[in-house]
Amino acid sequence: MSYLEPTEFVTKMVDQGESKVYMSTKDTLIRAFMAGAILALAAAFAITVATKTGSALVGAVLFPVGFIMLYLMKFDLLTGVFTLVPLALIDKRPGVTVNQVLRNWGLVFVGNFAGAITVAFMMSFILTYGYNTDGGAIAAKVSTIGESRTLGYMEHGAAGWITIFIRGMLCNWMVSMGVVGAMISTSATGKMMAMWMPIMLFFFMGFEHSIVNMFLFPFSMIMGGDFTFMEYIVWNELPTALGNLVGGFVLVGLPLYYTHVRTSPNRPLNPEPVLKHAA
Repeated sequence: MSYLEPTEFVTKMVDQGESKVYMSTKDTLIRAFMAGAILALAAAFAITVATKTGSALVGAVLFPVGFIMLYLMKFDLLTGVFTLVPLALIDKRPGVTVNQVLRNWGLVFVGNFAGAITVAFMMSFILTYGYNTDGGAIAAKVSTIGESRTLGYMEHGAAGWITIFIRGMLCNWMVSMGVVGAMISTSATGKMMAMWMPIMLFFFMGFEHSIVNMFLFPFSMIMGGDFTFMEYIVWNELPTALGNLVGGFVLVGLPLYYTHVRTSPNRPLNPEPVLKHAA
C-alpha cells in the first residue's frame, strides 16, 4: 500500500528531526541554501504568473512546484525544521539537546537566507539587464508588496506586529501539513498531491513565510522598495519566523506526536460498575 497510518509517519517525523540534528555543518548549509534558492525562484515564478495573467489564484496554484522540488531532493527549509527537530528533543533521542536544536535552526536560517538572496540578485539583474533598465511591471509589483508588508504593518504598531505573527503561524500550519502530509504516501505522486493543497492555500491567502520573505523583501529593496533593511527585519522577518515556529511546532508537530506516539490508554467500553459494600 502507498498509504501510511499516522502512527507510522509520525514516528518518521521524529526520526527525521533526529537525523537533521546529526547532519554535518556542510550538508546542512548546502541543503538549506538549495532550499532557499528553489523556493525563491518558485516565488518569483508565481509573482510573474500572477502579474502577467492578472490572477493571483493561478500564481498560487503553480507556486507549490518549488516546494515539491526541494522536498523531493531532501533540502531543508527553516519552516520544516521548526516542526520536526524539536520532536527529537521531546522524544529524548540520544545526543539531542536544546543547543543542538538551536544550532540546526541557525545553520538552516543562514543557508536559506543565502540561497534566497542569491536568487533575489539574479532576478533583479536579469530584469534590469544588469541594473541598466527599468524592471518593468514585475519590479513595480514586488516593490509594492515589500512596502505594504513592512510599512503597512508598522503603521498599526503592536497590532500590526501581532497580525504578521499570526499570519506566520497560519502559514507554517499549512506548510507543515504539507511536509508531514508527504510522509503519508510512499509514492512520488502521492507526496506531490499531499503537499500541493496546503502550500497553495498559504500562498493564496497571503500568509507570511519566512523563507519566501528572505527573497521577496531584499528583491523588493533592490527594485526600489521604499523601506530599510531593519524595517524588514523588525516588521516582517522576525515576527514571521516566530509565527512560523509556533505554527509548525505547536499546531502540527506537538498534536501529532502526543496523539500518535505518546498515546493515552483507551477508555474501557463497558467499565465494571463500582459495588458499594454494606457497612
